[in-house]
Amino acid sequence: MVRLTYLTALTTLLGYVVFFVFGFLRDLFRELFDWSKSDDLRGYAPICPPFEDFYTRRIYHRIQDCFARPIASAPDAWIDVVERYSNDNNKTLHRSSTASRCLNLGSYNYLGFAAGDEYCTPRVIESLKKYAPTACSARADAGTTRLHVELEELIARFVGKPAAITFGMGYVTNSSIIPVLVGEGGLIISDSFNHNSIVSGARASGATVHVFRHNSPSHLEEVLREQIVKGRQPGTHRPWRKILVIVEGIYSMEGEFCKLPEIVAICKKYKAYIYLDEAHSIGAVGKSGRGVCELLGVDPADIDIMMGTFTKSFGSCGGYIAASEEIIRYLKHACPAHLYATSMSPAAVQQVISAIKVVLGEDGSNRGAKKLAQIREGSNYFRSELKKMGFVVLGDNDSPVMAIMLYNLAKLPAFSRACLRQNVAVVTVGYPATPVLLARARICISASHTREDLNKGLKVISEVGGLVGAKCLPAEPEKTAAVDKLKRLKTWRKVSSIMFAAAFTAVIICSVVAAVVAAPPVAAALAAAASIPIPAGKWIDSLLKGYQDALERQKGILNSMRVGTDLTLKDLDIIQVLVDKLEIQIHSLLDASDFSLRDEDAVRFGIEEIRKKLEEFMKSVDSLDQQADRCNRDIRRARTVVLQKIIRHPN
Repeated sequence: MVRLTYLTALTTLLGYVVFFVFGFLRDLFRELFDWSKSDDLRGYAPICPPFEDFYTRRIYHRIQDCFARPIASAPDAWIDVVERYSNDNNKTLHRSSTASRCLNLGSYNYLGFAAGDEYCTPRVIESLKKYAPTACSARADAGTTRLHVELEELIARFVGKPAAITFGMGYVTNSSIIPVLVGEGGLIISDSFNHNSIVSGARASGATVHVFRHNSPSHLEEVLREQIVKGRQPGTHRPWRKILVIVEGIYSMEGEFCKLPEIVAICKKYKAYIYLDEAHSIGAVGKSGRGVCELLGVDPADIDIMMGTFTKSFGSCGGYIAASEEIIRYLKHACPAHLYATSMSPAAVQQVISAIKVVLGEDGSNRGAKKLAQIREGSNYFRSELKKMGFVVLGDNDSPVMAIMLYNLAKLPAFSRACLRQNVAVVTVGYPATPVLLARARICISASHTREDLNKGLKVISEVGGLVGAKCLPAEPEKTAAVDKLKRLKTWRKVSSIMFAAAFTAVIICSVVAAVVAAPPVAAALAAAASIPIPAGKWIDSLLKGYQDALERQKGILNSMRVGTDLTLKDLDIIQVLVDKLEIQIHSLLDASDFSLRDEDAVRFGIEEIRKKLEEFMKSVDSLDQQADRCNRDIRRARTVVLQKIIRHPN
């Protein structure tokens, strides 16, 4: 839901009032002083309605440099925008020979196929060699190639319907199909934010058209119930011949998903057909790119007519209708776009076939799954960062389309031009494409955008948004604090891991040092004892047995502490230097991190605990030294006793 304060609405309306007042004054002075230069055709009715003519001359021409900007490159993550200039106050624009390299945040290239692909492009080139750029005929005549049949079968399998039919243009798919499906005596119930192609098709159908509030299943049910009760002729209560509910998967100006499960349940309840436009959702959302049905858990069998285009996710042109075999057979015999319009270019058909195979993984790689993950992660990241900055952002999570609300008409050119000066190309939209009070900038994220590209766009949009006053909301302090706390927690865990690693390393080092310090005297003592010529005899063995067992146990303990390292007593100084360096690194990490005082005290307390542990380990080393000294004394005492026994009993 769009959040619009009274102050914002008042200032936006005031801006339009200023535009209209000055526009009418200019027209008045023009009639008074330049009447002889008027180019109006006397006696002819005006082709354009007066209001549209006034709006175009006095408002649109002032900002038309923000629209229809020509590009000189493929619609990839970065594009070359051709610079234009005007010599008559923006009434006419002229292209220059220079172009600016800009970050592309406006194209529909959701999966990145439009800029060339390692799998798609070679096959498209081969199709050009085999079939030529166009079929030069309608589908009903000689415009159906083997590629067209393959694409229709692939589309039906991809979306989960029995059959499909393709058309050369996405807009025409809606505007020509709807009049064939519903005619006089039928009822069309359309979402208030549906695309203009749906509006054109509904108007051309001759059916009765009613609108329900945007994405409101409850209001849809009210309209359905009321119209079913009234019937197609008030007073007679004759039933409607057909009821068709039309919704979009992703609404292109809002980036919102339709509430498809609730709408399907209502249509089933009242026996109404469902027409789903997936122009912006097919290929871009869902685990395997199959659109909102897969994303929202709706069975495609519950959707009567599924419409989609190839211009967004698949990097081509054209559209399709997927439905039952009976409906598709009827459309092939009744739809003017199939009977009379030129069929899709074979190269464009091959592009769609190859792109869908990549999405499905039938190219032998997992690039399709990676593209879907990239566009999902990039869209959610970009949207969340914009909200943190204080922008009013429309659109649901996982949607590649999002709208930054600008409201005021004067902010549209300011925002667009300032972004372009910093090499970021955005699309701005105002009346009549949107309601008068709801002007916006629309952002489209692509799988070809890297995290660096997104951060570049966020930085520029944040600066420009603050400059033109587009940040209508304060930053989210609670959420920001929670994120900062999470970051501090992650940093604390990292520091803790370092400290524990340091402690463990200190234990090993001290143990090795203790082993090296204590073991050589013991080994030397044992070697000296072994070199004494001890006579054979059970009484001597029993005399030395206790001492030898004790020494062997001590030797085993010390040898088990060895790790194959030949440390000496001099290495103790090196170990102490390493420990000091580790402490310095931990302190530098603390200084570089965004810790609170409590967190910093906790970390410093942890460092002190490690220092205490190290001191305890050093005491353990001293204790081992003392044990080694006692062992040496025991060995000397044993040698003395043995020598005395030998002297007393020489035989």
